[in-house]
Amino acid sequence: MEHSAEASRRIARISSHLQPPSSQMEETSLLRRSNCRSKGGAPGFKVAILGAAGGIGQPLALLMKMNPLVSVLHLYDVVNTPGVTADISHMDTGAVVRGFLGQSQLESALTGMDLVIIPAGVPRKPGMTRDDLFNINAGIVRTLCEGIAKWCPNAIVNLISNPVNSTVPIAAEVFKQAGIYDPKHLLGVTTLDVVRANTFVAEVLGIDPREVNVPVVGGHAGVTILPLLSQVNPPCSFTSEEIRYLTDRIQNGGTEVVEAKAGAGSATLSMAFAAAKFADACLRGLRGDAGIVECSFVASEVTELPFFASKVRLGRSGAEEIFPLGPLNEFERAGLEKAKKELTESIQKGVSFIRK
Repeated sequence: MEHSAEASRRIARISSHLQPPSSQMEETSLLRRSNCRSKGGAPGFKVAILGAAGGIGQPLALLMKMNPLVSVLHLYDVVNTPGVTADISHMDTGAVVRGFLGQSQLESALTGMDLVIIPAGVPRKPGMTRDDLFNINAGIVRTLCEGIAKWCPNAIVNLISNPVNSTVPIAAEVFKQAGIYDPKHLLGVTTLDVVRANTFVAEVLGIDPREVNVPVVGGHAGVTILPLLSQVNPPCSFTSEEIRYLTDRIQNGGTEVVEAKAGAGSATLSMAFAAAKFADACLRGLRGDAGIVECSFVASEVTELPFFASKVRLGRSGAEEIFPLGPLNEFERAGLEKAKKELTESIQKGVSFIRK
């Protein structure tokens, strides 16, 4: 009889994550019998992906399940989460995976999380600008951030949903209204611009892109994306033609993918890779590792704008230090002025969406 009861408990623990619970009472029971740090669990951090069933969310969930720093992975979306959860959960890595479906389960998805990653929203289609996405994605981000403010107000938030230049200010306003805003905790993910810059520069130099580091500052759309090619590591020089080519390709990398997919989507796989890379840096910072520096769109005094992407040092409290831009050449100074002009409008649009 005792062996039978233990077998039932084991089966319940194994299967509990596959179907989201239908009630809060059921959720409490499932969490109790499927304790995140019990058998099969690994020490580490609790991470939630909001929009986990989407084009970015699914490969991002795969990559985060592979990250040894993740002990618990919560997958949330308004559709298809049970299937994605079941699929991802079969991977023999340490993280325990649970799925959550719909607004009624957002609380359970967020409670106790250390890091929340938000790729939720509609993708860009051919002919669309990031600004065209604003009205839909702005509402999604507001709803999710209201949930974060209620149920995991101390979590680090990695915001991917476009247009990042506007959605980060939206999130900041939501957190301010809730009285929990900590600018160190809110990080706009611009890592894809850095990943592209590293790749394209490496192609020109004929070296391994993993050996290249290009600071990319400003924002995360078009001319607001400003690669600082004068500060490339390893140090190198480019012709004016190469600088124009590289800058243009880095700024329009997203459009390149949208057009190549011909209506079938936007940059999902490379974005998931970049998001996982940035999330890993945040987790290493939370662990207390030293010298973790990445570019991110954050509240900043680097320029006169309230938000700006630049190099930040990540630590236990999030973005612990924001670095100055450093010396810029004439081409970069001109690009900075263009970036600031467009950023001013995008930031204000986000702020106005909440304050109206």
